[in-house]
Amino acid sequence: MSFKPAKWPRKLRSQEWYGGTSRDTIYHRGWLKNQGYPHDLFDGRPIIGILNTFSELSPCNGVHMKELAEKIKAGIWEAGGFPVEVPVFSASENTFRPSAMMFRNLAALSIEETIRGQPMDGAVLMVGCDKTTPSLMMAAASCDIPSIVVTGGPMLNGYYKGERVGSGTHLWKFSEAVKAGEMTQDEFLEAEASMSRSTGTCNTMGTASTMASMAESLGMALSGNAAIPAVDSRRRVIAQMSGRRIVQMVKDDLKPSDIMTKEAFENAIRTNAAIGGSTNAVIHLLAMAGRVGVDLTLEDWDRCGREVPTIVNLMPSGKYLMEEFFYAGGLPVVLKRLGEGGLLHKDALTVSGESIWDEVKDAVNHNEDVILPTENALTQSGGIVVVKGNLAPKGAVLKPSAATPALLQHRGRAVVFEDIDDYKAKIEDPDLDIDETYIMVMKNCGPKGYPGMAEVGNMGLPPKLLKKGVTDMVRISDARMSGTAYGTVVLHTSPEAAAGGPLAVVQNGDMIELDVANRRLHLDISDAELEARLATWTPLPNGPESGYAWLHQQHVEGADTGADLDFLKGCRGNAVGKDSH
Repeated sequence: MSFKPAKWPRKLRSQEWYGGTSRDTIYHRGWLKNQGYPHDLFDGRPIIGILNTFSELSPCNGVHMKELAEKIKAGIWEAGGFPVEVPVFSASENTFRPSAMMFRNLAALSIEETIRGQPMDGAVLMVGCDKTTPSLMMAAASCDIPSIVVTGGPMLNGYYKGERVGSGTHLWKFSEAVKAGEMTQDEFLEAEASMSRSTGTCNTMGTASTMASMAESLGMALSGNAAIPAVDSRRRVIAQMSGRRIVQMVKDDLKPSDIMTKEAFENAIRTNAAIGGSTNAVIHLLAMAGRVGVDLTLEDWDRCGREVPTIVNLMPSGKYLMEEFFYAGGLPVVLKRLGEGGLLHKDALTVSGESIWDEVKDAVNHNEDVILPTENALTQSGGIVVVKGNLAPKGAVLKPSAATPALLQHRGRAVVFEDIDDYKAKIEDPDLDIDETYIMVMKNCGPKGYPGMAEVGNMGLPPKLLKKGVTDMVRISDARMSGTAYGTVVLHTSPEAAAGGPLAVVQNGDMIELDVANRRLHLDISDAELEARLATWTPLPNGPESGYAWLHQQHVEGADTGADLDFLKGCRGNAVGKDSH
């Protein structure tokens, strides 16, 4: 840790708008005064943008975000800053079609320009769902102004008939139970009421909780931020403390580029393995690294996560939920365990100004059934696995902690679905040629193909197999899956089918081999046959012809590099542009 704070006082970028007596300065300052701000607030103190993703159509970022914003403001005022709340683009997976993932990059673009084009010296990134967290962090990295993450927090536990109900995880479980005839539709509807008991994000270790943990393990949030439930008073306390802290970060000029280093990303990758985190974190961290100029690859994911045990006993990999994780001590306990095992870059800097090790070294585990001892880990090698081969030349990913061990080495016959519509049309057909030894393959669901790479990779199994008691099969696609989902699911196959990757030419009856131990995904046809099939492949017709969907499809990169738009990679800084008058 070699950060040296900047000198204070000094002139901040907001003074280009509000400092002095020129016509333009009076124009900017005078208009802001219509909200009742006294003149002495424009004395050069840090102006902090509170970037709030609150939206009533984004339930993960719901009404509790308004309350948190007020606490953040209080902290900023207390520390001598000037808070301004700014609503920003909010994309939630549970409402946006065709997929919130398509709008992650649009959100990042709009928020980047919101930061750069306005008088902000620092930013509080108010995030919740799995897309707002990476989009705001990508934007902050592209601008590189002092920034701190405040998440909205997870929901309380759900319960149905005495059983813990994990948001998302039990949706998939109950849905399969209905198809298998083990649960009635009325019971399914009754269970619905137990799934979302309070405001907040998913209460499982889904992508929202994973990305909150990624923000904390990267050093971009105060220690302990990730797990505090949305309705817990301590969530409001950490919001207020974050408001205080961002003011000092501006004075010190402590920026994302100082914190989000290669070592910090390696800490996050190992943390993801230890918590049994979402495969979506792979795409989001690759995109964030691309914005801050860190060379992060799929190989880094496999290298750093390979020998890390999964010690957090949460759904979908385990049995508990985020509420218990918080009560057990939360992410600081996990980070401490990684540090004790030699799996943490202890000197990595955090937004507190301290090293990550100084933040967590005194953490206490209050429940060893929730945060397990290493010898009792859910799996001894829990990191995201990257498999490659002629079916995925640029890689595909799989989450071992959510998979069936016996299927991690499997050879089976392909049953192919050309896209999601083809899958929906065929999957319930009792005459579908499939049994539990087959491998389900779905195409054209990647960044270009869906478009937007929707969370459809955890294809539900055919009802006729569910009724036989089959609970898992190998599934392969270029899609994503929800962090709340589970199964032996190979995702993010790159290049994707819509870009002419080998997945596009898989045919019914082809034999496919998955060998996780040797990191291999192989289509059992000759090189000549594969080349001949690819030579006759043609792109799907009827792509978007205008609007953002067209822009996205033309410029989105592959999942193997983060699925960012090609023209948004890199840091564009925060230089103040020409005046508007």
